[in-house]
Order: sequence, then C-alpha cells, then structure tokens
Amino acid sequence: MGIDPGTATTGYGIVAQEVDGSFRLLACGVIRTQPEQKMHLRLREIFEDLQSLIRRYSPDEVAVEELFFGRNVTTAITVGQARGAALLAAALNNLPVAEYTPATVKQALTGYGNADKLQMQMMVQSLLELEEIPQPDDAADGVAVALCHLQTARYQSLVQE
Repeated sequence: MGIDPGTATTGYGIVAQEVDGSFRLLACGVIRTQPEQKMHLRLREIFEDLQSLIRRYSPDEVAVEELFFGRNVTTAITVGQARGAALLAAALNNLPVAEYTPATVKQALTGYGNADKLQMQMMVQSLLELEEIPQPDDAADGVAVALCHLQTARYQSLVQE
C-alpha cells in the first residue's frame, strides 16, 4: 500500500506483485477532508479511512512518501500531521513501513529523480498496463509510492541473494 499524505487530500494505491514480477492495481483513490473542519477531525478521518482500507485489502507493507520541505512551513507541518495519521494506522496493524522521498519515487519509476508529474503518471500507467492514468493526481502519486516500494524491495532481495 502506497500513501501520498496530505490533510486536504491523501492519495493511496494498493498494488500487488504477481509471481511473474508484474504488477496489478487492486485499488487507488483519495481521502478528502473538508478545510472548514478542525484539524484533529481531519486527521481522524484520514486515520479511520486508512484503517478501513487496511482491513479491506490486508496489505503486507505500507510505503509512505516522506515530507518534502519547501518554502511553506505551514504546509509542511500539516502534511507531517497527515503522515503521522498514516504511520499510526500502519503501526496499529503491525505493518512494516517504508518511507521514500519524492525524488526517490521519481528515480525508481522513471530513472530520473526530477521527473515531472506527467512522466510519473505515464510510468504508473505503463507499469500497470492501464488504459488511463489513475485520477486524481494524488491517487496516481499513492500508486507511484507503492510501485517504488515494490521495485525497491525486489532490487534489495536480489542484492541480498
């Protein structure tokens, strides 16, 4: 399960790796919260929706995008709070958690750490052999985090052999 955290919109993607190494999209979407809600209620909604997804799909692991510090400190703080809700949902379900920077996700999927959003979305579509790019963008980002983790885990298992 890949998670792209945000307080307004948290994207998620649940991807299975088949025996032959191919990937299959099980689900993707977004958890939206209302800006007029108090922050603690928004975080509860994110947490509860992630808990529900974990119960429904029983992922083996959770991958969460790491916080990127841009110029807007307020945004970074709220994204960090959403990350906390995601990490707590994983921890309470005893799921291993991997964390990846946006550049690492881009590198894993496109081979280029500064790939743009369209390049990322097209690689998600290609790797999963989808007719269309997952929508909205945050859902595609959650799928990208899941794919990054699966590819990274596969690479690490090969290196360890």
